[in-house]
Amino acid sequence: MKPLALLTATLLVLVAQFARAAVVTTQSGSIRGVSADARGDVTVYRGIPYAAPPTGALRWREPQAPLPWTGVRDASAPVPGCIQTVAPNRLPWTDEFMHHGAVSEDCLYLNVWTPARAAADRLPVLVFIHGGSFTEGSVSVPLYDGTALARRGLVVVTINYRLGALGFLAHPALVAESPHHASGNYGLMDQVAALRWLRANVAAFGGDSNRVTIAGQSAGAMSVHLLTVSPQAKGFFQRAIIESGPGALAALGIADGKAATVPLEEAQQTGVNFARSLGATTAAQLRALPAARLLARPAGETAVRFGPVVDGWFLPADADTAYAAHTQNDVPLLIGMMADEASASPGYDAARAQATRGQGLRALDALLAARAKTSTHAAYAYYFEHAVPWPQHPQFGAFHSGELPYVFDDLAGLKRPWTAMDRTLAVAVSFLLGCLCSQWQAFGQLAAEVACLPARIPEVHGVRGAPRGARPVTGTVTAAASFTAPCVTAEIQRASPPGSATSHGKAPANTGPGDDRSPSPMPAMDCRQRSR
Repeated sequence: MKPLALLTATLLVLVAQFARAAVVTTQSGSIRGVSADARGDVTVYRGIPYAAPPTGALRWREPQAPLPWTGVRDASAPVPGCIQTVAPNRLPWTDEFMHHGAVSEDCLYLNVWTPARAAADRLPVLVFIHGGSFTEGSVSVPLYDGTALARRGLVVVTINYRLGALGFLAHPALVAESPHHASGNYGLMDQVAALRWLRANVAAFGGDSNRVTIAGQSAGAMSVHLLTVSPQAKGFFQRAIIESGPGALAALGIADGKAATVPLEEAQQTGVNFARSLGATTAAQLRALPAARLLARPAGETAVRFGPVVDGWFLPADADTAYAAHTQNDVPLLIGMMADEASASPGYDAARAQATRGQGLRALDALLAARAKTSTHAAYAYYFEHAVPWPQHPQFGAFHSGELPYVFDDLAGLKRPWTAMDRTLAVAVSFLLGCLCSQWQAFGQLAAEVACLPARIPEVHGVRGAPRGARPVTGTVTAAASFTAPCVTAEIQRASPPGSATSHGKAPANTGPGDDRSPSPMPAMDCRQRSR
């Protein structure tokens, strides 16, 4: 056979093998994914239905099992977000942080990125729940690309869930027809439905259903916190990560778990007033309304904000009460905040920055102290003070959501003048995240090496700082990390596996802000190598 013909035949065989490998069979049917990028080592499956469309008679009901299909379903294209107002940029949140595209009530889909070559790989699973004030966001937000995280040895999942009125409307008519005598929290029910689907199907993607970490940011962080106290979520996850949620958002009115929810009676009254403004008083009339009407703001009235409800079933109590009663789903926890959570607020200046940081740190300290009274699992706290480089808008600092490019190790997805320090930090943060999902014990060991523990936490009245030494930030926290690029750059050398490209020598010299030289080559750091 001629060389060219042999090469062509070989490529055809490889293509055929890849096509077969990208087909996964779930309980509802078979799906075909695509290579996440040109490297071909991660496969992405977009738009997998984890529940039936919550439309018509299923609007404001618990999510139902997905409808089965025949043949092989294509899973290569983005799917619509749940019903929301597609907003323009709102600084500091540029296009990359926002959902732009179609929206639909038929939106209960999830995305999966997997590096697994076979179902037997049994890799840890990371489920990311997006933020957006429970009114916006989706799996199609550009920054939520799980490719790089999957290369850390994780199966990465992002999920859509119902938002706004469709996700969190409480109303007496809906309570009356509910078998649980509850209403609201449909978006949280969606999140549990996704976790239930993953428990039944993630093994087909090479994931381990007994090593599931749920992580969320902002509204997603509040969701994660609430899932740790919901009886309906019990057993579906083994670890939790709360990024900029209760405590961290004290300056914005969410100082504790109780502030993240409203009582059912209050939520129902809000729902009655909202429905009446639309001319609806019954469940049937509400379901007959076009989805677009539910987004409309009545003339002269402020927009109604919908969110989680203490409904007596999905959430029998607020999170603080549940933890005090030791009825929580007790799992290891990573929780933290950005240094400038409130920088999008008017009048944010140096004095307010110092004050709001103190509020957040004190609230986190109180939340963790309360948790420690009943929890038997370790908690880690972080304080992320490294700002995305943004010469045009330095006033936003380490803003709310600013950690996401580093968490997903996806600096290319955000157009900024990244430096070598930023690239190093993204590697370190995503590496630690992979370790947490893989082996909690190894995470603790590596956090101490990679993130300079104990951390340099600002000295704030009521919160003990952590100068160099063995003492953690608070007696209720196992350890605390301060994610600052210089610290991580210096320490990541010691965290590299023996024999790797960075396991010898010193940190790159002069890699401070503004220096865009490439850092020392980062190894494909695998937490499993460190935990042996």
